[in-house]
Parts: sequence; structure tokens; C-alpha cells
Amino acid sequence: MPFNWLDYTVIAAYVAIMVIVGYYSQKRGQEDLEDYFTGGKNLPWWLIGVSMVATTFAADTPLAVTGIIATEGIAGNWIWWNFMFSGLITVFLYAKLWKRADVITDVEFISIRYTGKPARILRGFRSLYLAFPINCIILGWVTVGMAKILTVLTGAGQWEVIIIMYVMIGVYIAFSGLWGVIVTDFIQFILAMFGTIMLAWYAVDFVGGLDGLQAELTALYGEGHTMLSINPLNSPEIAIATALVWVGMMWWASWYPGSEPGGGGYIAQRMFSAKDETNAVGGTLLFNVAHFALRPWPWILVALVALVVYPGLDDPETGYPLLMLKLLPAGLLGLLAVAFLAAFVSTVSTHLNWGASYVVNDFYKPFLKPESDFESKAAAQKHYVMVSRWTTLLMMVAAVIVSLLFDTVRGGWEAILSIGAGTGLVYMLRWFWWRINAWSEISAMTAAAIGSFLAPAIGFDDFASKMIFTTIFATIIWVAVTFITKPDDEEVLQTFFDRVKPGGPGWKRFMRGGEITYSLLPGLGYAAISAVSIIAFLYGMGQIFFESALFGFGAFGVGIAGIWFVVKKI
Repeated sequence: MPFNWLDYTVIAAYVAIMVIVGYYSQKRGQEDLEDYFTGGKNLPWWLIGVSMVATTFAADTPLAVTGIIATEGIAGNWIWWNFMFSGLITVFLYAKLWKRADVITDVEFISIRYTGKPARILRGFRSLYLAFPINCIILGWVTVGMAKILTVLTGAGQWEVIIIMYVMIGVYIAFSGLWGVIVTDFIQFILAMFGTIMLAWYAVDFVGGLDGLQAELTALYGEGHTMLSINPLNSPEIAIATALVWVGMMWWASWYPGSEPGGGGYIAQRMFSAKDETNAVGGTLLFNVAHFALRPWPWILVALVALVVYPGLDDPETGYPLLMLKLLPAGLLGLLAVAFLAAFVSTVSTHLNWGASYVVNDFYKPFLKPESDFESKAAAQKHYVMVSRWTTLLMMVAAVIVSLLFDTVRGGWEAILSIGAGTGLVYMLRWFWWRINAWSEISAMTAAAIGSFLAPAIGFDDFASKMIFTTIFATIIWVAVTFITKPDDEEVLQTFFDRVKPGGPGWKRFMRGGEITYSLLPGLGYAAISAVSIIAFLYGMGQIFFESALFGFGAFGVGIAGIWFVVKKI
């Protein structure tokens, strides 16, 4: 056991803080589902934005980045960087619409957008589908990442420790609700960022600074290597088809947690919790800038050092915790262990709360125990909050079981991307084209699942060809089904339009004379400017570290100017 008394003191202090926050969250009052799952819909942009970033900063993420860089260099990160495009479109086209929808979950959206038996089938199926198989797969790879860290740092049996941690987290989130999740997210993000930056500092210093790191990489990979390039099209380690799928297709075609085309999942949940539309937009923009532009470089630097300190590891993802163990002094090791524990707690708590919201709000409440079964609305809401707490604990058990099925973090990422290929376009267009109905979504989900399993059987074995086949297959199916099936009831569509005010020619028939509609072009322009700005941040940091500091600061300045411009337009 590498920890000493100072490390244990740091860990104990963190646990004490979480207990205090949990206690006050429970005392705050959770009389209904809206408060339990959306924090009362009165949270500021900076708090929900940091909460989103903290949720996506799990213990698995730095390990996955380390594994990616070991095989494909820095450019391999485009497997997740590409989602900045869908994320920024969500900021400027969908955030306001989600807030106007005024629902508790993105699955509840189905009940205001569609009508009839197909809508009920879709809502019931999607609530359980996202809550259990999909959510548990996500928690599975997150748990694998934390298990690897614990194994390296403690030498203890990883699953015994994981079970203890899940029990603690499950009980905590069952009583604290979303408000407790968001407040602890804020604390955890600060701890996690500080810890990863400190590890990056120690790691780079260990190999003789940035110049020493470059020299070691050249000795390992030869002159002219592309390990430091952020351009996936120039990397021989990345097939051109794979690079094109990452940059040109995946961000709009695939459903992925935290980067859903059109928004959704826990990102939508945070938008619902915002106090107004401006705060929903501001928080989501903060999330995308911090997630894609500011956070990755400490992980990247440590991953590069891991390559030269531990070349040829059977599992490259373990290079990250091995460096923690090797380089960090007493106290700081405990702090970084707390940082990863915080990241793990943040992600798991969000997913348990998010998954429980689907089960209770979108399955149990409408199908098993509607409000009409109770004497009063207050009695119904008290019952639903109690069921939500027990559902959280049930999901915790399911997540632990699913975690046993994963060996690598990236394997979980690619499994989710493949299963969701081809569905993204439906989730984007349902806001802007009245003709899409519940059968469109049902057929897209079904076809994507079938296509992802059918693709390898007919020879599409690699990730890129599998994505292309599944996306084309699913798109053909759902478009055909949309035109074959009947459109939704005109009255329901008009009510939806009046409530959300989506724009574009797809709702022209529901617009009344002189009505101000939602303009799409400015939002697309702001999304494009923000994407260029984020890429400028990424490229600029790379230049500052490894090439021309002057050019890097110039690129960084372009990024700041672009983000400042769009912030003034919100």
C-alpha cells in the first residue's frame, strides 16, 4: 500500500466534505420529482456547465486517452473530439428548445411531440432501454477505469473495493437528488483538474521537460513521427476511412452519452435544471468549451510520458495510474487519488440519478402507478420520490454486474457508438420536421441495433466500415417507415409548435401570420465559430508545448476572440 498518513488524511477530508454536502442536500427538501431530478429548475449557467464537465470527467477518461495515444497518437482523440460539432449545435439550436419543452427527462419529450399508442410504446421502451442496458454499459466502462486505478494504487481486490464504493455512492445519491449531484460535481471538478494538472507537471519534469519528452518520443518512434499531430488525416496510424468517419459522420449519426445529436440524456437534464433559456445556453456552451478545449491537455501530456516511461505495456491504459504511483509524493498521491475518486463519484452519481429518472418518470409513473391512483398530488409525489431512491439503489446493483463484462474503456465507447449509429439524424430532425413520428424513432433504434450486429456477419469488421454500413442501413429504414406510417395528430403537433416554437421550413404549415419563429442560420453560424475556436485552442496548446510558442499564443488568441464573440450574442 503506497499511501501514508498524509494521503489518508486527504482522502478522509474529501469523504467528510461529501457527507456534509449530502446531508444538506437531503435537508433542502425534495417534495416532488421535479426537485429530485431537476433541482427545482432554478440553477445558474456556471453551476450546470461545470456539472456537465464533471460528469464527463470520469476515472475512465484519462485512461482511455492514454490507451488511444499509445496506438494512434494525439490525433486518435478525434474519436471523441468530433462530438464538439453536435455539442455546439446543441448549444445554439437546441438548448432553448429543450428549456421551452419544460419536461423532467428527454424521454418525457416523446409525450409532447408524438401521439397515440406508438408514442406510449416508444416512451416505455426507451425509458427502460436507456436506464438499464445503455446506462449500465456506460457505468461499466467507467467502473473498469476506476478499477484499474485502484488495482495499481492499492494492490487490493478491485471488485471488493468497487462494490464498497458503489454502495456508498448509491446511498449518497439516493438521498441527495440532483441538487446534491450538481453541488458535489462543482467540488469534484476543481479537485480533479488540480490533481491532473499536478500529475502532468511531475510527469513532464521527470522526462526532462517538454524538450526531453520530444527527444524521447523521437528515439522511440523515429524522425518524422506523427504522434504529436492533432490532424487525423495526416496520421499513418489512423486509416483515412476511420478519420473521415470520425470527423464527417459520427457526430451527427451516432447517439453517444453527453454528446447526443440534438441534445439529450444528462445534458438535457442539466438544461431543464437551468433557471431560464439564457442560462441553459450559457451552461451548455461552458461545458463544450471546457470539455473539448481546456481539459484534455493534462491527460495528453501524461499519456505521452507514459509511452516513453512504460513502452510496450500489455494494457497501455494502466500507464496513467503507474505514473501516479511512481512520481507523486505523499499527500499529493492521496490528493490525486481523491481527484479520481471525485471524478468517479461525479459520473456514477449523475448516471444513477439520470437512469432512475427514466424508470420512475417515464415508466413507473405513466404505466404502473399514475397520479390518479393517489388521493392527492402531494401523496403521489412523495411516493414517486421514495420509489426514485429505491430505483437508484437497484440501478447501482445492475451497474456493478454489467461492469464485470468489460476489459477496456475504449471497447465500451465503440460498443455504444455502434449500437446508436444511424439514430442521430432522427433526434436532430424531430425538432424541425413535423412529419417525423414515433415510428421513425422506433424503426431507427431497431435498425441501428440490427445493423450493428449484422455488419460483422457480412464482412464489415473494422469500426469505420461498421459505422458506415449501420448508419446507411438505419437511415434508409427510418426514412421509409416515416413516409409509410401516418403522421401525428395535427392538434398535438400544433400544441407542440406553440409550446416550443421550433423554426425552419419543416413547421411552416403550423405557423400563424406575423409569428416570430426560431431562426436556424445564426445558430449554425455561432456553432461554426465556436468549433473553429475550440480547434484553435487545441492546436494552439500543441504549438505552445511542442512547436512555436508565438504561433500557439496566436491560435489561442483566435480561440478566445471567437468564444467572446458568441458569448456576447447569447
